Amino acid sequence: MIEGKISKVSGPVVIAAGMSGSKMYDVVKVGDLGLIGEIIRLEEDEAVLQVYEDTSGLKIGEKVVSTGEPLLMELGPGLLSSIYDGVQRRLPELSEEYGEFIPRGVTGLSLSRDKKWKFEPKVKVGDAVEGGDVVGIVMETEHIEHRIMVPPNMSGKVTKIEKGEFTIDDPIAVLDGDKKVYMKQIWPAREPRPYKKKLDPEVPFITGMRVLDTFFPIAQGGNAIIPGGFGTGKTVTEQSLAKWADADIIVYVGCGERGNEMTEVLVEFPELIDPRTDVPLMQRTVLVANTSNMPVAAREASIYTGITLAEYYRDMGYNVAMMADSTSRWGEALREVSGRLEEMPGEEGYPAYLATRLANFYERSGRVVCMGKEEKVGSITVVGAVSPPGGDFSEPMTQNSLRITGAFWALDTDLAHRRHFPAISWIKSYTLYLDQIENWYVAQVGFDWKQLRDRAVFLLQKEAELQEIVQLVGPDALPESEKVILEVTRMIREDYLQQFAFHEIDAFCPPKKQYLMLKAILTFYNATAEAFERGVVLRQIMELPIKEEVARMKEIPLEESEERLNDLIDRIEKEIVSLEVV
Repeated sequence: MIEGKISKVSGPVVIAAGMSGSKMYDVVKVGDLGLIGEIIRLEEDEAVLQVYEDTSGLKIGEKVVSTGEPLLMELGPGLLSSIYDGVQRRLPELSEEYGEFIPRGVTGLSLSRDKKWKFEPKVKVGDAVEGGDVVGIVMETEHIEHRIMVPPNMSGKVTKIEKGEFTIDDPIAVLDGDKKVYMKQIWPAREPRPYKKKLDPEVPFITGMRVLDTFFPIAQGGNAIIPGGFGTGKTVTEQSLAKWADADIIVYVGCGERGNEMTEVLVEFPELIDPRTDVPLMQRTVLVANTSNMPVAAREASIYTGITLAEYYRDMGYNVAMMADSTSRWGEALREVSGRLEEMPGEEGYPAYLATRLANFYERSGRVVCMGKEEKVGSITVVGAVSPPGGDFSEPMTQNSLRITGAFWALDTDLAHRRHFPAISWIKSYTLYLDQIENWYVAQVGFDWKQLRDRAVFLLQKEAELQEIVQLVGPDALPESEKVILEVTRMIREDYLQQFAFHEIDAFCPPKKQYLMLKAILTFYNATAEAFERGVVLRQIMELPIKEEVARMKEIPLEESEERLNDLIDRIEKEIVSLEVV
């Protein structure tokens, strides 16, 4: 054990002398209180530490003790439904013991040592196993099966395995050479967990939000950012994704968010009912809470804590969605620590290595073939919220994230002010996954899905151009053919893109319903264009009662949607075709 002494304190950065033999990213106990910290630079016998707790009151000469190990995560049954801080301390238990304000230097167990889990073996004595193989299962929650895996760096023949109830500290299997397998694994947070092979992103990540699934979809194992100014709906969008997205496990990291926003998440998530299983959503969720008034260095750790938890469930063969809210606060923490280290600043004071750190984080997403002999495919889809100051998308955090991620879901302040939610701009947003997931949509949804989507995007872009003319000369100056574009794009905006996150039917819209709704609107447009050629006037079409039915499409129950929407599409064509020239 290496022991040094504090020689300098600068906010969350502490310099300790006499630390020869230490390693980068070793965890240290700082001062008489034993504050948790991490070595981030070594110079001769001095170690520069970032401390995950408030350093006020530390004195020169107090001891610093290195544990000799990096920041380690405890992974095992009991993670789901838990609420952790940035260094994986269980907040509810600490709150019960110490009250609302947790004293500094307190350490807590990440997983319960007393709870016994019912273990069901999946291998027998004599079976050869390797890293990633599932040796048995534990029902972690009512619907989630926790697969107990051989650690990645272990292999051998099973010499002993028992069925029964065990704690996470009891060995549940023994391999030759007396290698014991426990329910828990210990893994360094900064080190990506291994996998066999990364797969192409060909399967879409279904969110149930029409503007995302139809216009700017991402793939399972993809990554996206949601940048937006204050009040544009980043947190509500991420919460909707957590509730409805096509993922088995949710890891939600509140990184440097305001305390009241994080409180809403902590209060609301346990009350949300999972629409798949009718049990609380928390049963398949892990929350990592690190509010803005917590020490900045812990924000950096919280992102790695979250992604390590996500990788662990991915290795079981689950599809995991990780929400990082917000990566901007993580960047601010990097900037503050970098400033205290007196490093050469990059753009707007951010460290020069900002892009590298972002890339290292987002690269841990992906759809992979997991370790082990059994064929398991798991994925991590990362959605990071970005909070650019003043909604300025040209700032470094947004721009560096843009270069790395595959989709850009830009939140628009003007849309939010007009109460159009989700306030995702169809002009500024884009996705790089369209070509890769098109085959899935053609096979599962509709052969002309891409053509409909492209047509709708073209009309919305055309509307933006026409609106400039309308502001100059008024709508009456436009020809009938362009007036109908304005009418149809209004239908796309209000009847299709607008979606109420708390509506019992419209909160989630499956891909088939999205496709048929868009097809109905574009059928209306095509039939109207043909009617104009026959001499029908726009007023006749606008007075048709069927237009009201199009406006109420989103309220059609899911089980009736396919039949009723196909019927609506047929009637739109027939009614407009049957109009007589006045």
